[in-house]
Amino acid sequence: MLVYRIVHKKYANALFAGGLAGRWNSEGKKVLYTAESVSLAYLETMHYRKGFGFNSDFRIMIIRLPSTALFLEVIKTELPGNWRDFRNYQDCRKIGDEWFDRAGHLCLKVPSAVVPENCNIVINTLHKGYQEVELIDTLDFIPDERLENIIKNHK
Repeated sequence: MLVYRIVHKKYANALFAGGLAGRWNSEGKKVLYTAESVSLAYLETMHYRKGFGFNSDFRIMIIRLPSTALFLEVIKTELPGNWRDFRNYQDCRKIGDEWFDRAGHLCLKVPSAVVPENCNIVINTLHKGYQEVELIDTLDFIPDERLENIIKNHK
């Protein structure tokens, strides 16, 4: 399975996880957030960056997950109604931290808060199967500036 990340070029040549807290992990839990498609990775990154800062300094990372990778899937309908609210990360973090600590599955498949009908794949970089995760390519990322302008002008 291929998954995608959009990152600044200085981070595009290695699968690096800094351990910063996110929706599905607490501080110190080193995970990689990826998306099922380039378009979802773009939307997630646009949301995170508040629509600002895209230029020729960004790259698309294409990452191959091993065919043997085990996934734990979080079902959207099983989450609390306010799980998408950025002020309510605690429910999602509890799920993600438990998955990370158990280390039974390399990947956590979660609904995207930006487009809940699509999924992100969170990868546990400390899982025994992580050494089989492979960065297979990086591509230039030149987004259509019209989308960036829509977000900038909407505020």
